[in-house]
Amino acid sequence: MTQGGRRPLGIPAVRSMRGFVARQQRDWKVTVVRTSLDRLAYQMVFPYLSLYIIALGATATQLGLVTSAGMLTAGIAGPAIGWLIDRHGPRRFYLMGIALLGISYLTYALAQSWEITAMAMMAYWLGYSISGHSCATICGNCLANRDRATGMTICETAAAGLLGIVGPIVGALIVASSGTIDAASIRPLFLLAGVITVGTFAVIYTQLSPQRWGVRGSGRAVLRDLGAVMRGGRHLRRWLVISAIGQLPVGMVFAFSQVYAHEVKGADAVVLGGMAAAGAIGSITMAIPLGRLADRVGRKRILYLAIPLFSLSCLVLVWAPGPLALLAAGALQSFYYVSGPIAAAMERELVPAAHMGRWIGIGRVAKMLVGAVLVVVAGAIWDRVGPEWVFLTFVMIDLGIRMPLLISMPETLHLRFPPTPIQLTN
Repeated sequence: MTQGGRRPLGIPAVRSMRGFVARQQRDWKVTVVRTSLDRLAYQMVFPYLSLYIIALGATATQLGLVTSAGMLTAGIAGPAIGWLIDRHGPRRFYLMGIALLGISYLTYALAQSWEITAMAMMAYWLGYSISGHSCATICGNCLANRDRATGMTICETAAAGLLGIVGPIVGALIVASSGTIDAASIRPLFLLAGVITVGTFAVIYTQLSPQRWGVRGSGRAVLRDLGAVMRGGRHLRRWLVISAIGQLPVGMVFAFSQVYAHEVKGADAVVLGGMAAAGAIGSITMAIPLGRLADRVGRKRILYLAIPLFSLSCLVLVWAPGPLALLAAGALQSFYYVSGPIAAAMERELVPAAHMGRWIGIGRVAKMLVGAVLVVVAGAIWDRVGPEWVFLTFVMIDLGIRMPLLISMPETLHLRFPPTPIQLTN
C-alpha cells in the first residue's frame, strides 16, 4: 500500500492482464510458451544468418535466391496445409513444422558451402510456414474478437519478446568470444537453436489438444474449397495485396539489414546483437498497450501508426552515422512485430472460423510468392544499384501501395458472420 492507502497504479493493469490470460483457452497458452521458446532460438541466429551465408561464399544476389527458394517452397505448400489443418486439426502439422525447423538448424550447422544453406533455408521456411500456420489457426479460433489483438500481441511480441532479448545477447556473446564474425564463430548458434527447437516439439507433443474447428471431408476438391473461401467474404483479394506487402520485410529488409549494418556501417557482433535486442525491448514495451488499444478503438488506427514507424526504421538504418543510430533503427524495427499480430487479427476476422486454415493458407501463398520475387530483386538491387536502395524501395512500396489499400478496407473489430458457413465439398 502507498501513502494514504492508495494502491500503486500498476496493480489494476497487472490484475487485468492476469484476468485476460486466465479466461483464455489452454491451447492458446500452450502456443504462447512454444512461440516464446521459438523466438529465443531464432533471435540467437537472426543477427548472423545472412552473414553466415555470405561467409560461406554467397553474393547478395545469391543470398536473395536462397531466401527466395525457401519462400517459394513454403508458399506452394500453404493452401494444401491450410486445407489439411481445417480437415484434421492443427496438432500433427504443428509437430511436422517444428521438426522441419530442427532439421533446418542442423543443416545450417553442418553446411560447408552456401549451396547447402539453400536446403536449410527451404526446410526452415517450410517448417516456419507449417508451424506458424498451425499456431495462427489456434490463435484465430481460441481468441474472441474483443481479445484477439491483445492475445496475439502477447504471444508474438510480449511473451516472445522477453526471451527475444535473451537470444541476441547469448548469440552476441558466443560470436564475440571468437574475436571475429565468420562461419566458424556463428556455427554453434545453430546447434543451440536446434536443441531449443527439440524442446518446443516436446511442449506441443505433450500439452496441445487434438482440437479442430473445420469440416471433415474427402480430398477430391481442395481447389473448389479454396475457391469457396475466397467467395465467402468481401475485400479478401484486396487484403491479399496488403498482407503480401506486409510480409516483405522478412525477406527484403531483415535478410539484408544485418549485412548492411556490418558491411556498410561497420557494426560488430555486439552492435548486431544489440539491434535485435533493441527490437525485442521495443516489442515488450509497446505490444500489450497497442494490442489492447486495437481491441478498443480498432485495428486500422493502430496500423496507421505502426506501419510508418517501421518504414522510418529503414530510413534511420540508411542514414545511421554510428552505433547509436543503428540501435535506434533496431528499436524502430519492433513496430513490425507490433503491427504484425494486429494485422493478423484483422486478417482472421475477415472469414468465418470454419474457413480459417484455408484462408490463412491462401494468404501465405500471396505473401510467399510476392516475397520470393522481391527478395531476388532486392539482391540484384544490392549488387547492381546500391545497398541502400533495397530499403528505400521497400519504403516506397509500403507507404505508396499498402497504406492506401489499408485505408480502403473496413474495420473488422465488430465484424460478424452468420452462424452457418459456406457449404464445402465433402
